[in-house]
Amino acid sequence: MPVNATNDKLGWSAPTFNLIDVSENYISLDELKGENGTVIAFICNHCPYVIAIAERLSFEAKELKKLSINTIAIMSNDVNQYPQDSFDNMKLFSKKYDFTFSYLYDETQEVAKNYGAVCTPDIFGFNKSLELMYRGRIDSGVMNSNNSEIKRELYLAMNKIKNDGVGPKEQLNSFGCSIKWKNDE
Repeated sequence: MPVNATNDKLGWSAPTFNLIDVSENYISLDELKGENGTVIAFICNHCPYVIAIAERLSFEAKELKKLSINTIAIMSNDVNQYPQDSFDNMKLFSKKYDFTFSYLYDETQEVAKNYGAVCTPDIFGFNKSLELMYRGRIDSGVMNSNNSEIKRELYLAMNKIKNDGVGPKEQLNSFGCSIKWKNDE
């Protein structure tokens, strides 16, 4: 059963972080943010909703980079429960889908909690001041990448944010598998 990510709260500032990337370097939000905006996508390796959009996320990240908007992906699932989401598998996933952006491991799950992320994919779009202006889905294709009439919602929203400083009035919730939280001990 998919989980919906609500987009009813906009305007808050992105919490900082310093996480390990699949290149095995620790990288901070300040080092990764884009000149004209930043997309932060909470994803994982095994979720069918993420797999369905992975190629499109890779493509949109490359297109957004041309607008000086950077993309960051973060994996926050409990890898003990879901070994498919391990750090080594993150490296393979990043390579398979030609990620040209940082794919970070949130081992403590603190970053996902700070952002209020609830599902994979959960996509946040920030303006150049790192204020949240978009929380929605990547596009209208959702699980169907064969649809020739896909509306590029993330790209259009981020372009509007770059130009106007604010996101679109209409934002459709992202949905996917719930983040796999560690058991409380």
